[in-house]
Formats: sequence, structure tokens, C-alpha cells
Amino acid sequence: MAIPVVEPERYQEQLDAKRDFLIERFAPLDAPELEVYASPPSHYRQRCEFRVWHEGDDLYYAMFEVDPEDPKKKTVVRLDQYPVASRRINELMPQLLDAVRDNPVLRRKLFQVEFLTTLTGEALITLIYHRPLGEDWESDARWLQAHLGVSIIGRARKQRLILERDHVWERLEVDGQVFTYQQVENSFTQPNACINQAMLHWARNVTADGQARDLVELYCGNGNFTVALAENFRRVLATEISRTSVASANVNIEANGIDNAVVGRMSAEEFSQALAGEKSGRRVAEMALDDYDFSTVLVDPPRAGLDPQSCERLREYSRIVYISCNPATLLDNLQQLHDTHAIRRFALFDQFPWTDHCECGVLLERHA
Repeated sequence: MAIPVVEPERYQEQLDAKRDFLIERFAPLDAPELEVYASPPSHYRQRCEFRVWHEGDDLYYAMFEVDPEDPKKKTVVRLDQYPVASRRINELMPQLLDAVRDNPVLRRKLFQVEFLTTLTGEALITLIYHRPLGEDWESDARWLQAHLGVSIIGRARKQRLILERDHVWERLEVDGQVFTYQQVENSFTQPNACINQAMLHWARNVTADGQARDLVELYCGNGNFTVALAENFRRVLATEISRTSVASANVNIEANGIDNAVVGRMSAEEFSQALAGEKSGRRVAEMALDDYDFSTVLVDPPRAGLDPQSCERLREYSRIVYISCNPATLLDNLQQLHDTHAIRRFALFDQFPWTDHCECGVLLERHA
């Protein structure tokens, strides 16, 4: 893995390269004009993790630069600041080390630090150790928590000590509304909050005429899209396999006063089988699938994309909203659907500047 080099004056150049790559790659599918959503060129990541390097009396954050010629060969890179990370993380980085450096209880065998922050400056720090954590650690960590004005969690083998809480509350402004999200430590969240706002705006825009019918959502995570899209549909049924994410999604639905969305714990593959009548049982019965009239499906799969069988089942929907973090698997899935659905909207969200990573949004509609 290459550590991103942030050069704000060259931001447009790297964004144009991604745009040109996607236009060329998807040209055979007659994709419409690409909509491009730019990220802040620096300080855009709300969560980061660092190794902690002990060198004599010194203590510093480190990442590893992997040699492309020999993946087993890694170089330790010292990081005193990290312009990829949010300004709040950069503010906390030296403050944390200064507080820990001369404290043997907090410092001993500390090997990793994880930061989770929000646009409003809320912060959660996880300290990870290669040793058991006792009452002395908890006492000093409570002092540290108050000193830094953050929430702290301690982790060690078979230990997770939550001093105050295990989450932050992110507030995203989209189309003049503020949506509130509980984001839990060690659970997936969109790391670039500004781009996440752009993604939610785009998804709301492309589904703005769906109120008469229902939305089904696969891989819903903590309800990121569920919450923002609920008002665009009569009802929403969302699914997710992670127990932690399902719990957060339900909290977020309640926190935003949404009464027309339900989240079920089930894999995308299992849910596709349930919709096709190939799977039954208590969880399927509780979903009451016959009560829904789905016009739209939203999928936000992992990098592997959709397996051929799940992708095939998308044909049943008149409208597909596909959020992808991997253009290669996105292209494979769109080629599979090309004979029944046309691409109506196509977007690039620069979730990870200074990397080759491209986050895409695609709206497909069934051929008339």
C-alpha cells in the first residue's frame, strides 16, 4: 500500500485522470455524461488508524510503505501529521502522544491508535495494546479522556474497555436537511464525510419520483442511504449481515424520526433467495415481503461486487441504484444487466483522493 501524497495544487489533475479513466472504461455501455463530485483536497478522512512506534524514549505514529517489487518488504514511515486525515485528527495526534509519552501505564505496549471523528469535531480514540488492561490503565485513561475532550476505548486480547461510549454522532447536511448518524467504533462508515453528503444528495436526486412505491436496499450498513432516502418512497426494506451495523441502522432510523423503514439482518444472497421464494423461515416471515411493492433496488456491495446470481435478480426491478467502490466489478455487473437495463445517470465520487480508488454511482432503468 502506498501512503497518499497530498498536493492540493494538483488536485484537479488527479481528479481529471479518474474522470478520463471511467469515461473510457464505460464507453462500450453507452454511459451518459459523467457527473463528477470533488472532495476537499486535504483533511477529508474522518477515521484513520496508525501504528505506534517506540524508539528509545521517542514515540511516534507510523504507517508502512510496501515495496511494489517485493510485497513482503515494508518501510516504516514516520507521521507527525497526516493531511489525509480530518483537522480534528491532526489536532489530536500530537496531543495524544504528548500525554502518553511519559505515562508508563498508558504507553506500555501500546501498538496502535484508531481515530474516529465527525464534521462537528466529536472524537473517539481507540488505544490498542499487546498486554492486559487493568484498573491502573482505566484510571489513567479516564484522565486522558478528560484532558483531550474525547471518548476513549481500550482494546487488548479478549478485552474491550469502553470508558464512556463506543460511538460518535455524525450530522450530515443534505438538500437543506440534517441527518444524524450513530457511527460505532470498529464498524464500517463512509470515511469521507463531505463526499458522503454528495453521495446522499445524488441518490436522493435520482430517486426523487419514487413516493408511490417501495425501495429495497442491500448492504445497508448503518442505514447511511436508508435514512436519507426514506422520504422518497412509500416504504423501505433494507438488509445487512453485520449485527453491529443492523443495530446502528435501527438506532439511526429512530434518531431521524423515520417510520417507513425496516432493517432486517440477512445477507444479500439470502435475501435474493427469499424474494424469489427460494428461502423461508422466521426471519423471512417477519419481513412480510408480500406487503411491499418494490420499484427500486439500491445496492452498495463490497469490492467483490455482486455474484452472478444476485446480479441476475436485479433484473426484476424497474430501477436500480448501484453504488460501487470498484469499477472493475461494477463493469462486470453492468455488462450482465445491459440487455435489460440502460444507464441513465453515472457519477464519480472522489471518496479517496490521491489514490486510484474510484467510487461510482449508477442509475439503471429497464428498457421500455
